[in-house]
Amino acid sequence: MYVLGQLGPARQFIPFGDEDFSKMRICLVALIALLTPVAALAQQVPFDRLPIEVFDVMPPAERVDGAPGRMSVELTTCPTRPTDEVRRRLVDVAVQEWGYFGFTVVDQTQSEEGDNESGNRFRRRPRMSPAETLRVNDSIAGYWSITPEGAWILENQNAIWSSRGADQEWRYPWSAAFISWVMCEGGLGESAQFRRAIAHHSYIDQAIRARDRGTRAEAFVAYDAGEAAVEPGDLLCTARRPEYQTLAQRRRQMGEGARTHCDLVVKVDVAGSRIMAIGGNVRDAVSLKLQPAVERDGQLRPLAVQREIFAHLKLRANSIETDALDNSPTIRALGCSGLAAMPAAFRAANLVAAGTLLCAD
Repeated sequence: MYVLGQLGPARQFIPFGDEDFSKMRICLVALIALLTPVAALAQQVPFDRLPIEVFDVMPPAERVDGAPGRMSVELTTCPTRPTDEVRRRLVDVAVQEWGYFGFTVVDQTQSEEGDNESGNRFRRRPRMSPAETLRVNDSIAGYWSITPEGAWILENQNAIWSSRGADQEWRYPWSAAFISWVMCEGGLGESAQFRRAIAHHSYIDQAIRARDRGTRAEAFVAYDAGEAAVEPGDLLCTARRPEYQTLAQRRRQMGEGARTHCDLVVKVDVAGSRIMAIGGNVRDAVSLKLQPAVERDGQLRPLAVQREIFAHLKLRANSIETDALDNSPTIRALGCSGLAAMPAAFRAANLVAAGTLLCAD
């Protein structure tokens, strides 16, 4: 494996033997275990994607060409990987994008209206800065590129950039495009496995039909929340318009448009009674959500804070460890020395507690 030898422009990845990994294991576990609900959300310092020789994922920006205003889709195909590789790869791909967008953390124990559970107000993060918008726009374009409507979306966005400037944010919500891209790079290359789309309800319906018809080609099968154990690599979905609470409610409107959103589970924290999931276009970024949960019948069930989770899309693949986030290439590359060099703004998200690193000698 590799660890980050230095932060900043001169970042270098140096070999790190497996026999030494146990010495920093405590640090890596502490990194995520200390995600406590102090701030509602925090945008942090972006972390460059790993070199291709460390983690072989094509950066999304390489799927498009040209500057904003003249950008075009260049590559739409997706790889297909063995099923036993997919679950871990989905987590690893999503975590890398989370880092690229700055390790934003959204604590869902605090309400949409701006109050946390104790009634205290919290300060919302300003919208993405023009400089940050410019930095990530081609990556978001890459997410769109693998959807059937991606070229049309990009054409419309080019018109906005041409008339109003290249630092304009995307007109259309890109959360479903992000999930579709993660599935693409994760190895679900066939539409029969996962229906890539610009709206979440398209692949939610696919998973519901897989459940109802008993077909096996689909990568995901739909369950109501609490009906099956949640694992890293699964999807948890909510709805805003209509506000579904069960799969049965969606079944009555299959094929119709709906304002839905899904996040990819990356860690199931039984001790902390929470589920951690990564989604796109969450506070304008790829963000990690802290979803409160309760243990029932030996498994964690997500609790509704803002909206009910009406669909749990379970991946048909072998299980991996519940703390897969901790073991992802991005988190392993940070290492204890890398975390120590991070600015205070990073530590404010409680990825490191008050600057104290729990690392072995």
